Order: sequence, then structure tokens, then C-alpha cells
Amino acid sequence: MSLFDSPLFKDSFDQLEMAGSVGGLDPNIIERLKYPKRALQVAVPIRLDDGQVKTFMGFRVQHNMTLGPGKGGIRYHPGVDLSETAALAMLMTFKCALVGLPLGGAKGGVQVDPNDLSRQELQSLTRRFATEIAMIVGPSIDIPAPDIGTNGQTMAWFMDTISQYAGYTVPGVVTGKPIGIGGSLGRAESTGKGVAYCVNFAAQKIGMTIDKKTTVAIHGFGKVGVPAAEDLSAQGARIVSVGDVSGAIYNPDGIDVAKAKQYVIENGVIAGFPGAEAISNEDLFGLDVDVLIPAAIDGVITEENAGNVKAKIIAEGANGPLTKEAIDIVTRNGSFLIPDILCNAGGVIVSYFEWVQGLQNFFWGLDEINNKLHDILMQSFKTCVDTADEFKVDMKKAAFIAALKRIDHAMRLRGLFPS
Repeated sequence: MSLFDSPLFKDSFDQLEMAGSVGGLDPNIIERLKYPKRALQVAVPIRLDDGQVKTFMGFRVQHNMTLGPGKGGIRYHPGVDLSETAALAMLMTFKCALVGLPLGGAKGGVQVDPNDLSRQELQSLTRRFATEIAMIVGPSIDIPAPDIGTNGQTMAWFMDTISQYAGYTVPGVVTGKPIGIGGSLGRAESTGKGVAYCVNFAAQKIGMTIDKKTTVAIHGFGKVGVPAAEDLSAQGARIVSVGDVSGAIYNPDGIDVAKAKQYVIENGVIAGFPGAEAISNEDLFGLDVDVLIPAAIDGVITEENAGNVKAKIIAEGANGPLTKEAIDIVTRNGSFLIPDILCNAGGVIVSYFEWVQGLQNFFWGLDEINNKLHDILMQSFKTCVDTADEFKVDMKKAAFIAALKRIDHAMRLRGLFPS
């Protein structure tokens, strides 16, 4: 399997080359950033509940660790492969650099549908995967976190496995843990809350107020989409459409976010939610709304459907939900795009807070965490706007240029080994 197989990697690679060229960065630095520092592919055999042994493919990719230890989630999804994991690791490098964290970029995952496994099978999978990648993770090396298909319980099993082998508790090996074993307040909702903060920054930038007249459509109603919907709804915005793998629902008068959240908890998907019209996700993308939040998976808005997008603000809650061709189209059509490496950085920012709190065994209150999150994102948003103005580019390109400038500076200072 080639690193270049996935569209996401190709897009990330192209964004890297573009940012290097437009930003006037050292081509030798760009050459080094084209490829991950380390990529590990492992077999993860487990015994299923019926006694059968089944083997899953697992991956951990560390893209660049110039600024600090690797940081990035672990994804359980049938579509996980080396190319996608490498692309996501590259995006994590840029994300951590953009928001000023002393962390590098990494990503991991297992090629599995977690819905097909029992709780015991998931625990076995997680513990075996942890042992297979144990040699390249740790509080000072690479710190995983939850992603699609994983959660706080997954991180608890992962941490416990590493701790059993070490002979003592190693809370700093992962973030996104439950509060009871060293997790941070605000971590679970941090990515979605960060999306809502960024929507507010963008609204202020274009002279729009988030109030009861504001309409919002959200694709992906899970770890990112739900907290974003809750925050924006609390400000008075009308969440008129939400969608997931089962399709989308639409109510121009607004959807009760709390009831929709509970419905998904009970039914697994949003399809069938009462009091709303069933529409397709393609219809959702084309709604005439103020804010569109694609918060599910990559590549959902492409050259083919980008022309249908009418939203004033597009907030990339997912990683790479718009292809580079789509970004050019929506930007040309007047939408203000909040790039993924800024918009969904709330998760890694609060993961960083959790890591710091765990290392010093001193924990912060929720208000302090949210205030710190707000301030970091606000400064990073300003950096992107200033960079966009300086280089006369869209916000996506500006985010990559700003991130690469920081990495370029650090790599120059550290030099090339051996020299």
C-alpha cells in the first residue's frame, strides 16, 4: 500500500507544497515534511467471544516531532489504512504548530468496525493493539487520544495496558481519559466547543451576529457535532438540519438539540427523528443557511457538489471534509471557510491541557480550561486572518502557511542530523 493512495493524503501533500511555495519556505524543510518520520503497521489478533481468532490491521504513524512528542487520536473504522493514517498524522503536525502547542503530529487506528464487536472483544483489541505499538508511545514520545470509533473507555484500557507492563500507573500515555483516572474537565466536548468558538470569531469577522436569526446545518452528529450544536443553540442559533450516516433531517423552525441527542443515544442514528423532514446529506450541504458545519468524515464536499453550498460560514469540524477543489469553489462563491487545522483543534488543545495537568498532578477548573481554550483559538484565528491578508490567500492556505512557518523555524534551529 502506498502512502499516496488516499485522496486525503494527496490533498495534504498538495497543501504542504502550496504553503511552502506561497509562503517562501525552505524547500529542504518541505521535502522533509512530505513523508512521516515513522510508520508502524501491526497485526492485531484477538479471540472473539465464539472462540474464533480474528486478526485486524493496526497502524501508528508519527509524522514530525520537531516541536515535541507526537499527538494524535486512535481511530477504529473499516476505512483505516496506512495512507489515511499518514495523512491525518501530517494534519496533526500542522494543527499543533498552528495553535502553538509543543507537540508533533501522529495518528493511529485499527481497521475494524467497532459496532461489530462486543465490549470484551473491543477491550481485547485495544489491549493487544496497545502492546503492539508500546515501543513507540509514551508521555514523552507519543500520546494517543480518542478519535472516530474510540472513547474514554478505550483510552482507559490503553493506559491500563501500558501501566501493567511498566509496573506503575502511566496516566500521561494517553489523553481523553475518564475524569476518574486523570482525565481533564472539558475534554469530551472540547472539539465541538472549539468549533463553536471559531464560528463566533468568523461571524464577528464578517459582521454577523449569532442569534435567533442564525441558521445552522451540521453534518455529523457525534463527538464534534453535538457539542457544537449545544453551544450555538445556547446562543440562540437555530439548528435547522443535522445528518449522519443514516441521512439527514430538516426543520426550518429549528431542531431541539437535547431531544435529537437523546434520540441518537437510544437509536444509534438520527434517521426517524420525529418532527423533522427526512432529507439526504447532499440536500443538507445545499441548504441556504448561515453556518454549515461538516463534522463527520473527510471528502464529503467535492468539486461535484461544492457549487451547491450556500452557507456564509463553513466550519470544518472534521479533518478534510472539503477537497482542495471544493475549497476553491466555495471561497470563490463568497463563503468564509474556517480551516480544519484551526476549527477542530479544540480537542488537541484540551488534550495538551490534560497531559500537562497529569504530568504535574494538579488539575484545573472547567472555567479555566474553557477560557484558555478560547484564548488560544482566538489568537490562532487572528494569526490565520493576518496571514491570509499578508499573502492574499484563503483561510485554508493561510492556516497551512502559518503552521509551516513555525515548523520551518524550529527545524532550522535544530538542524539536520547527521550534519
